[in-house]
Amino acid sequence: MAMGGALLAGCAGGSDGADGPSATEAAPSIDCAESGQVRGSGSSAQQNAMERWIRQYQLACKGVQVAYAPLGSGAGVAQFQRGATAFGGTDQALSAEDVEFTKDVCPGGQAVDLPMAGGPIAIGYNVPGVTDLVLDAPTLARIFDARITRWNDPSIQRLNPDATLPDIPVVPLHRADDSGTTQNLNAYLKGAARRSWPYPADKKWQAQGGQSASGSDAVSQAVTQTDGAIGYFELSFAVQRKIGTVRIATGAAEPVAPTPRSASLGIAEAEIAGEGKDLRLKLDYRTKAEGAYPIVLVTYEIVCDTGNRPETLPALKSFLTYTASEEGQSQLDAYHYARLPASVATEVRKVVSTLS
Repeated sequence: MAMGGALLAGCAGGSDGADGPSATEAAPSIDCAESGQVRGSGSSAQQNAMERWIRQYQLACKGVQVAYAPLGSGAGVAQFQRGATAFGGTDQALSAEDVEFTKDVCPGGQAVDLPMAGGPIAIGYNVPGVTDLVLDAPTLARIFDARITRWNDPSIQRLNPDATLPDIPVVPLHRADDSGTTQNLNAYLKGAARRSWPYPADKKWQAQGGQSASGSDAVSQAVTQTDGAIGYFELSFAVQRKIGTVRIATGAAEPVAPTPRSASLGIAEAEIAGEGKDLRLKLDYRTKAEGAYPIVLVTYEIVCDTGNRPETLPALKSFLTYTASEEGQSQLDAYHYARLPASVATEVRKVVSTLS
């Protein structure tokens, strides 16, 4: 994700335009800790969700201070490993090496991954005269690898038989910076396109050709300014800039558009692949489930399973119980995030209750 620097706290202005909790806003029903300070940092993908969660939590829990710095996933993991934060946010579950480096800050335990929010990675396009575009994984892979170079290519026409596709160059746009969004798109193409995508599921873009820009904001802006462009970014950028988004042909009865609900259905096809209290998810990129969008990103909160600081533990458990609650998850819709499947959210709350 693009890195940000602002510290989100309970008094921070929300992305909904508010300057902070108003005197008339009703406080949600939350099982609050009596006091405590909880600091987190990491993924900017969950920045707007975290801002909303903090604001709502502190409406109800006046004695607790929660702050989150959206510094990017790598920085969030590193700060947690140094003991600078009570939790970290990351767009990818921890590697075995990452977990090993958390054992010093989790005496008697180690860090675990708790999925907390999801969202679709939209494929946005700017093709004159085309208002509905369907692509499948192999075709998308060849486009982003500069092996399909004209929009009227037969592979695209086959998926869009009723469209008048212009004979103009395809301009694929990718992230110039290391990015969790890139990593998740790479993972999708590697899992769903297989032989058409020989590159690893890495944060660094390695395919051939195309143009680049740093951050989802810059990629989405470049799409709006370039005829024939196609790029990838979080759905909120497509909504904000009114960019058309690709429907993905998955083998379901109808191609699937990126929405919070379709992303939730895509995440529901995942399996919990972690062991013990670790709830790392294994996504099914080849799902054919009706209405399930397959190009999704899941953000995790990383916490100690054992060895949390006594002075922060009650507030940490209270806050994360809220974010994984039905009330907390319901806040995600307005910000174009995907709710966790109910079964996964239930498992998250169970693990949070056992943190020590």
